[in-house]
Amino acid sequence: MPIAVEFSQISKRFSNVLANDAVSFAITSGTIHGIVGENGAGKSTLMSILYGYYGADSGEIFINGKPETIPNSHDAIALGIGMVHQHFMLIDNMTVLDNIMLGMEGGFRLQPRRTKIAAELKQLSADYQLDIKLDARIDTLSVGEQQRVEILKQLYRNANILILDEPTAVLTPQETEALFAILRLFKQQGKTVILISHKLGEILAITDTVTVMRAGAVVATVKTADTNKEDLAFKMVGRTVVTELPRQALNLGAKILEVKELCLNSDQGVALLDKINLSVHAGEIVAIAGVSGNGQSELLEILSGMRTLNPDDTSGTVNLVDYDYPCTKNDATLPAKLRKLGLSHVPEDRLRNGIVKDFPLWENVLLGQLNSGIFLDKKRSIAATEALIQQFEVRPANVHIRISQLSGGNQQKIVLAREIAAKPKLLLVGQPTRGVDIGTIQRIHTELLALRDAGVAILLVSAELEEIRALADRILVMSGGRITGEVAIADYDMTRIGLLMGGTHEH
Repeated sequence: MPIAVEFSQISKRFSNVLANDAVSFAITSGTIHGIVGENGAGKSTLMSILYGYYGADSGEIFINGKPETIPNSHDAIALGIGMVHQHFMLIDNMTVLDNIMLGMEGGFRLQPRRTKIAAELKQLSADYQLDIKLDARIDTLSVGEQQRVEILKQLYRNANILILDEPTAVLTPQETEALFAILRLFKQQGKTVILISHKLGEILAITDTVTVMRAGAVVATVKTADTNKEDLAFKMVGRTVVTELPRQALNLGAKILEVKELCLNSDQGVALLDKINLSVHAGEIVAIAGVSGNGQSELLEILSGMRTLNPDDTSGTVNLVDYDYPCTKNDATLPAKLRKLGLSHVPEDRLRNGIVKDFPLWENVLLGQLNSGIFLDKKRSIAATEALIQQFEVRPANVHIRISQLSGGNQQKIVLAREIAAKPKLLLVGQPTRGVDIGTIQRIHTELLALRDAGVAILLVSAELEEIRALADRILVMSGGRITGEVAIADYDMTRIGLLMGGTHEH
């Protein structure tokens, strides 16, 4: 088979960080090629070079056997290269059609152009079984549907080489299967797929070949049929990765959190939360399972004090460590009060709510910790950050670089380290391992189980059923803003949980 993409001695440095170190490997046309590695291994940087976001410091890229210079994404698109990013590049308040047309309007007479593009998109959507409504607004679509919009956009741009960066990070198992069906159809039609993923089971299920990267360099390129999860994990991190972590017996303590009859309506009167009742005790992990967008985010926002409350839209009460606060009035000081009571929060969206991208690491560690005092002990803060970096194996280990220069997984480790360092009584955790590698997952799970065994109450929201099974003592399932059922971990049943996630109520 001919070679679609070949990297030859590609190197890229950001300041003192060597992101890609003489990377060389080839990707065969008409195949699905996986790229795996720890966060910070250089995978996304390499794909950004291929897509024209970055320029390589040295080395060459060959597309279909020809050396090519790719100074920007427009040149990449002209070469038939498309990229679906982990964080979608869509405008929420515009329709699917308008999002795809952006930058391709073709003149002042929009309506004839819209009609022509709409017809072509309908045909592409049918050919690739994407099932997309072109007149739907982006903010009304599920995450899986938004991803299919991104894929349709690349197809319209005649992409023959499709890059997907962590495409299943926010998908349900059903949406993942639908995506894989689309990718197999791509392959059947001779297109080439480059898949970056931290989910090794999915890599083994869908790819033909896998390249493993570590510390910016290629460790190995192997046929998928000739490897397994343990072998790939060892190549990724350079050590044996334990997937089944030891757990101490459940030792319930006092009730730390209790939520009673919590209701929340949208501005349009739609019920986002409908009579939520739950409790969490010291020394247990209560996990909330469900498809994203079913009220989990709003629940965490209210419990952490992040959401502005309005008595016309909310009702119910929350009790944290014997402190009652009604959900019917807004209190700008509530987040600070809750932190003093022992609440820590790892938000679902670390980029929007967990970090300040332009701050260095040590300043990000200070966020939420400055409750009193006028003077800042910079030297002490830097020393504390250095200790956390070492404990959580953050890379690169430089307290002074902007946190935006870290990979997503290393950003997540900084947020988790900061919240654990506050020594919480209750830890709210939203999607703790979204988009992170297997080594980082082990580190995060280890820390969460250690907190649980030390008597911390943990409320976990995760879209990963494997993660919930590995961590939870009790599972609450949410659908349509309601808790549709509760499952003890001893009674774990994926079929039952799947039905509850789909809206089937146990009662």
